[in-house]
Amino acid sequence: MDTDRDFYTLDDFDFKEKTVLLRVDMNCPLSKETLEITNDVRIRAVVPTVRELVGNRAKLVVMTHQSRKDRWDFIGLEQHARRLSRNLNMPVAYVDDVIGDEAKAAIGALEPGQVLLLGNVREIDSESEESDMHVHADGEIVRELAPLFDHYVCDAFGAAHRSQCSLVGFQLRIPSASGRLMARELYALQSIFENPRRPSVFILGGAKFTDIPHMIDVVMEHGMADTVIIVGLAGNAFLHARGVDIGDASRSALREDLTEDNVRLAGEVMAKYGSRILLPIDVAVERDGRRVSVNIGDMSAEGPALDIGDLSIGKFQKVIEAASTSFMSGPAGMFEKPGFENGTKGLMEAMVAGKGLSVLGGGHTAGAAERFDYADRMSYISTGGGALETYLLKDPMPVIEALKESKRLFAASPPEPDARTC
Repeated sequence: MDTDRDFYTLDDFDFKEKTVLLRVDMNCPLSKETLEITNDVRIRAVVPTVRELVGNRAKLVVMTHQSRKDRWDFIGLEQHARRLSRNLNMPVAYVDDVIGDEAKAAIGALEPGQVLLLGNVREIDSESEESDMHVHADGEIVRELAPLFDHYVCDAFGAAHRSQCSLVGFQLRIPSASGRLMARELYALQSIFENPRRPSVFILGGAKFTDIPHMIDVVMEHGMADTVIIVGLAGNAFLHARGVDIGDASRSALREDLTEDNVRLAGEVMAKYGSRILLPIDVAVERDGRRVSVNIGDMSAEGPALDIGDLSIGKFQKVIEAASTSFMSGPAGMFEKPGFENGTKGLMEAMVAGKGLSVLGGGHTAGAAERFDYADRMSYISTGGGALETYLLKDPMPVIEALKESKRLFAASPPEPDARTC
């Protein structure tokens, strides 16, 4: 085995006729009306690992989650099994159970080269508890399932920032490895962000504002970004922190994120980095069913800002096209709504039009790129959202730490000295 790496990969084990538990992240965006999967990029991302394990004649059990119990898109995984089957071009069995008798019987009946998908792992309440890997190693999911498996493989990069039972508990009980997606993500992100080609531009959008001030500080301090463009609801929050009256409707859309502390942190970051942080100069609102761009000074008299405005799109496109590295995490607006996709689409158009390295992160951002036919033209698309943020913030990733611990626990003992040489 290659002992130079901190954790095992698929190259380190012989999976032939072994029962293998593969934890992936196939958490997909759904249609609110039909609950059908609207984008299966995360399912397609794990296909190489599944194919390799099946090709090595493993008895393969796949485990994943979809949303969580308190959300509208928390559903069973029948259609995930169908999508995986279609992408593999082979049958994928499904059992709507995780640790019960039905799941255990289906696992025991597997033949080499067959694939089984278990039910939504977040049906088990303890799965959603964040705790230390050593605590989770004694959790009910691990207690019930670990004795049934020879190996555990984690390819769930999109959830690598979470310290939950199915993600960090098995590594301490059975020999464990990273899948191909996990290893590829880590290698690619290291090569892209440790020493980026300059100038490097980060585009941060979406609805999540809370972590963005800290992220800006880290990526600026560590030289990952020269300029940061802030769009989406996060852009509205930064405009508010700058003293712009964004109006009740836009403030309401930010909900509990618009706390005094968050606004103060945003103000401090803007004061620290000045002109290196770019905010919208206009926004798009809906007026009589149409998209209308209004100056940020007029936001208070309008409804919620649903996208960046046309002048902002043009301004940001020039910066992005001149960049040698451009990274986008989060859309620029409500791109699913007709007429308000212009910002997200326009910024992605600039990313692929320039001659630099173009990188996307997060499931919704990747979904938008596919919708607008830019996915194949990007240099790299990461499946991680929160995991990618954790990586950029240089915080420990619990799944990676658990894989490292597994290698320490299960490393082969050194050979006994040859008696003839003693």
